[in-house]
Amino acid sequence: TIEDIMDHPVVHVSRNDALAYCAWAGLRLPSEAEWEVAAKGRTENTKFYWGDDELNPDGKFVCNTFQGKFPHQNDCLDGFLATAPVKSYPPNQYGLYQMIGNVWEWCSNPRGVPLEFFKNNSGSSISKMFNRFDDEHYAIKGGSFLCHDSYCNRYRISARSGNTGTSSSSNLGFRCVK
Repeated sequence: TIEDIMDHPVVHVSRNDALAYCAWAGLRLPSEAEWEVAAKGRTENTKFYWGDDELNPDGKFVCNTFQGKFPHQNDCLDGFLATAPVKSYPPNQYGLYQMIGNVWEWCSNPRGVPLEFFKNNSGSSISKMFNRFDDEHYAIKGGSFLCHDSYCNRYRISARSGNTGTSSSSNLGFRCVK
């Protein structure tokens, strides 16, 4: 029922849909650089905000990814077959939940822009530069419940990936910045 998923991330949202929502709400999508700073949560770690291992020091899962023999058997060791409710894992040091795993998140900039680009442009200027509805390739960050270390380990904070602006899927959503 709808009540069962009210605290799950919104999915099947194209980048164009996310831009329309942001315009309506007076918000914007983060740039890749902003997303990475937020995901690190005041740490120096570049793999995950909790460290370099997929499990936290007490052996518990800290994100929702695929465990088992990909793609045939998800053992659900993290507790979830698909999306997890938003506060299923501890937040990072900024209080942000599930920046890693669960669903990919749209960013404002195109996929593959040189890292130097982010040093010379603010997040809001990047958002204005690329605030358009189209089907170009744009950055997505964070990985999803379908990521597995043998197939798609792009759920690391520094990993870069992308998708076309009109694409949507069950593991693709967004978060906004003010």
